[in-house]
Amino acid sequence: MTRIDDVARLAGVSTATVSRALRGLPTVSAATRRRVLAAAEQLDYAVSPSASRLAGGRTGTVAVVVPRITRWFFGTVVEAVEAVLHSAGYDLLLYNLGGRAQARQRVLRTANLHKRADAVLLVATPLRSTDLTALTELDLPGVIVSSGTVVPGWPCVRIDDVAAARSATTHLLDLGHRRIAHLSGDPEDELAFITHIDRRRGYQEALRSAGVQPDPRLDVESHFTIDGGHQATVELLRRGDAPTAIFAACDEMAMGAIAALREAGLRVPQDVSVIGIDDHDLSVALGLSTVAQPAAEQGRLAARIVLDPLVGTAGTGPPASSVILPTRLVVRDSTAPPRAH
Repeated sequence: MTRIDDVARLAGVSTATVSRALRGLPTVSAATRRRVLAAAEQLDYAVSPSASRLAGGRTGTVAVVVPRITRWFFGTVVEAVEAVLHSAGYDLLLYNLGGRAQARQRVLRTANLHKRADAVLLVATPLRSTDLTALTELDLPGVIVSSGTVVPGWPCVRIDDVAAARSATTHLLDLGHRRIAHLSGDPEDELAFITHIDRRRGYQEALRSAGVQPDPRLDVESHFTIDGGHQATVELLRRGDAPTAIFAACDEMAMGAIAALREAGLRVPQDVSVIGIDDHDLSVALGLSTVAQPAAEQGRLAARIVLDPLVGTAGTGPPASSVILPTRLVVRDSTAPPRAH
């Protein structure tokens, strides 16, 4: 029976390198990977995840914690994470908090997690001080997706939310808009995280740079959902003196805004322009202008980082700090210059 040592000997590399190469990790050069794959094929060697787990006393599982799996961003990230883990022979153990305090306590404040997973990946999960203490005591490798959470020693993969909001608002300013509303996250909503704070900051920075003083009457807080965007826009219109443009903190809020505007007899973009952040799967169909964030790539990169210490590559990946991925402005049909009066 062929063993990993045989493959390593034929390829002229260490067994750790063979393991990394066969798992498709990015820490192995293309030439070395080809040599290992050729040796494995010649010897008819197949990776045995269960054997390697038993040998290392591991579960072969990575715990992934999300606030709500039904939201576009979380689902997209988890799907990308699962694909990378699967190719590496690891399973994904999903914890969907769903806004439930009991679920949060069961997952984040129990030592049982240590027995069920070899590492932890948090996706935009706000942490309380007790949660942070519990995670630190687990002494497991981990990584965070999205800003707002800090666990000592854990890298964070995210976008620059301030820059993304500034880009969206600047687009509206460049079109000639000056009365620009902002649909922001509700500070009481745990899913708003600190994302809403950073995106409001970017919105305000862009306005001030253009000589426009932010108007608090044009800043409405709500949930990061289609319904939340709808409710916020209804409230915005109720206040009177409608804006010529709306920057929504996420695409789902922007979709709700478009629905509310149409119900009020206003046309998009002829009467009111609308832009969001995300590049949600439905944004193309709706013609929604947005600032696209690489949600899937955040998941893939986070999965690769968390796998590094599990396959003997600790220290070869990115440092335990933030990895900031770029965003890009995507202009579609929902934004246009303001109508001349």
